[in-house]
Amino acid sequence: MTGPDTPDAVALGVLRPRLPSPLQEVVDERFERRGVRLLLKRDDLIHPELIGNKWRKLAPNLLAAGGRTVLTFGGAYSNHLRATAAAGRLLGLPTVGVVRGQELADRPLNPSLARCAADGMRLHFIDRSTYRRKSDPATLAALRRATACEEAYVIPEGGSNAPAVRGCTALGEELRGHADVVALACGTGGTLAGLAGGLSPGQRALGVPVLRGGFLGAEIRALQEAAFGGPRGDWSLDDRFHFGGYARTPPELDAFAADFKRRHDLPVERLYVAKSLYGLLTLTQEGVFPRGTTVAAVITGSPDDTVRVGPKSQVGTSD
Repeated sequence: MTGPDTPDAVALGVLRPRLPSPLQEVVDERFERRGVRLLLKRDDLIHPELIGNKWRKLAPNLLAAGGRTVLTFGGAYSNHLRATAAAGRLLGLPTVGVVRGQELADRPLNPSLARCAADGMRLHFIDRSTYRRKSDPATLAALRRATACEEAYVIPEGGSNAPAVRGCTALGEELRGHADVVALACGTGGTLAGLAGGLSPGQRALGVPVLRGGFLGAEIRALQEAAFGGPRGDWSLDDRFHFGGYARTPPELDAFAADFKRRHDLPVERLYVAKSLYGLLTLTQEGVFPRGTTVAAVITGSPDDTVRVGPKSQVGTSD
């Protein structure tokens, strides 16, 4: 897959991504007894700092930036901001992060933002009302002026835009012929939009939204329209497994993740991966997948990529 909006081995070779990411079969009797084969697509092993879908979405945007400053957005614990800052450091690319929450400007940086700053990202804090309007052309123009980034390349919150979606088609292409159903957790929907576009006919993508609201379907359709000019692939969403909303990790989910780690020696990231795996197991136990089905779960991150801020909760942004 080549083109102006896709990763290029020469241009980004300094980052040394592990592609295609490994595909690992796990034996889990809870799936086996229903006649379902479980695979794990280990996107968490692509790069130690640009993990999983962060690599797939950022790489084409970094090429499109053409050496310009990258301006992007996120919350105080945004995985996307951290990945962008790390990419800037590794590639010698200036980065600016617009952070939701003006009240944070006068406080000590939390560990996530401190990591961004250490990687060279310049942080600019704005009030939440302005942040909600960040995509409005007039608001974005004002933010460009305020950050002295009139010529910067802009990446939206979570990194989901048309180049990112086209970059994520490689995930589907890597899974062609390997699974009937490919499942992953969704924040802004860019990865699912691209994944579905890369799968073969007869394969389908299943998204597990980690936010409440039921809005993601429209977002994915809009992203596919921007990236491909129309709908692409067979995909669906199951909104039942957000566990109350983003950054909600109740004891039931923690127990499931701990049990999965014991069974398969795989630490499970809570905000996204645990919810998708929990959803896959529930659907399997409900008999949704016919016997003989192979399902692949995309492991988009690791626990080390998420900042824990309390004994029962993790906070991030809708990446």
